[in-house]
Amino acid sequence: MFRKVLVANRGEIAVRILRACAELGISTVAVYSDVDRNSLHVRYADESYPIGPALAKDSYLRADKIIEVARRCQAEAIHPGYGFLAEDATFAQSCLDAGIIFIGPPPQTILAMGDKITARRTMQAVGIQVVPGSYAELRDADEAAAEAERLGLPIVIKSAAGGGGRGMRIVRHLEDLPAAFDSAYRESIAAFGRAGLYLEKHLDGVRHIEFQLLADRYGNIVHLGERECSIQRRHQKLIEEAPSAVVDEELRQRMGEMAVGAAKAAHYESVGTVEFLLDKDKNFYFLEMNTRLQVEHPVTELATGVDIVLEQLRMAAGRKLRYAQEDIKIKGWAIECRIAAEDPYNNFLPSIGRVTAVYEPSGSGVRLDSGIYDGFEVSLYYDPLIAKLAVWGETRGQAILRMRRALREYKIIGIQTNIPFHLSVMDTASFIGGRYDTSYLDSRPPTADEAERDQQRHIAAVAAAVIAHQNRQKAFVRHHAERLGFIGWKSAARREGLRPK
Repeated sequence: MFRKVLVANRGEIAVRILRACAELGISTVAVYSDVDRNSLHVRYADESYPIGPALAKDSYLRADKIIEVARRCQAEAIHPGYGFLAEDATFAQSCLDAGIIFIGPPPQTILAMGDKITARRTMQAVGIQVVPGSYAELRDADEAAAEAERLGLPIVIKSAAGGGGRGMRIVRHLEDLPAAFDSAYRESIAAFGRAGLYLEKHLDGVRHIEFQLLADRYGNIVHLGERECSIQRRHQKLIEEAPSAVVDEELRQRMGEMAVGAAKAAHYESVGTVEFLLDKDKNFYFLEMNTRLQVEHPVTELATGVDIVLEQLRMAAGRKLRYAQEDIKIKGWAIECRIAAEDPYNNFLPSIGRVTAVYEPSGSGVRLDSGIYDGFEVSLYYDPLIAKLAVWGETRGQAILRMRRALREYKIIGIQTNIPFHLSVMDTASFIGGRYDTSYLDSRPPTADEAERDQQRHIAAVAAAVIAHQNRQKAFVRHHAERLGFIGWKSAARREGLRPK
């Protein structure tokens, strides 16, 4: 096993990885930007090093700085988490060139699966059904229009290097295509440094189902069942559950076998995820493969009992996979809500500022992966995701009730969060009944509930009163301590003087 690992990330995922390393007896190294100097991941690591200014391009995306820190502190491996450099094949290769293990798949696999067009070709070549679409980069809007007429509307324009919904545009009318193409082109270049657009047929009423995989370097691959990730806003996942309410055992087996087949076709190693679209007739199509640890991995961990990060570390260290497919059992139900510093009543506008108080949920079946604490500063420099709240129940109904309870207990004072939005979803008949698809939020924008707003105002008033009281108490104690001469070192010296000789 590794002696020392550097975690090239921040926030809740850095904390999650640091904890897994600690449980394996691995020394840990954190890196941080100027604004993250007091972050939780810095406090949890055994060593920590600054890597530059707040902007990610000057710190967390600086592969050279991170590798230099790893060399200096003699870390044997780098875990990239998700986002930032997690799917950067050049960074993975640079680690290997420096004699440092990259905890993830080989660079050539990242490259092949990271390019969506190459991935589609690879899957099609081994007989895996992909979403109908094009298989080459489109040169211009005219070529896109010709492809759209061949596929039939609606279509979705995608970036070959895309992710997180960036560079994506749905087109329902042919006259809208030129503007959508230009917009996707510009966004793709801005986000990924290249255009590389292609088309897929837009499938209405589908569900987003993905399979978590574990794959060692000896060719052993298992899947850990499915996650349902259809509750999305602008192609960003917000709520996930495992298993899915619409996947039965027979369908799970077919989709799981195809996911494992996709991983074998890609010569995959490490943890990864194969994503599918599932239509109402239970037809499913390969969408893409994510070559990294995913945000939503806790729901799979809760439903299967497998510690995915721990297994990823073991496999990166050269250990064999400890599980065969028959060892994987799905028990009960897990749901995860992504807690973001956003105002759901103001078009999810980012909310920045100081977290003045946090009251975290706990109790049976509740897991919180968080990167914040009392006094933490939420900045505009990074993704607004600040925590992940996950619950487990023996049944889906129990998991929903437990999530409601946990969300109501979870209080974050000082900034706005999307907790009220999650609560509103948990109360809807369609979610409770498992009747939703990827368009669920398109027809259901969050609305302000006056009772909820009253509660928020009450919480803010209580928090302000508590803070004011604490400040008055501190001022009172300091005033009298100074008057009586009991401040600082004098008090300590007095205590020492009272000790028996």
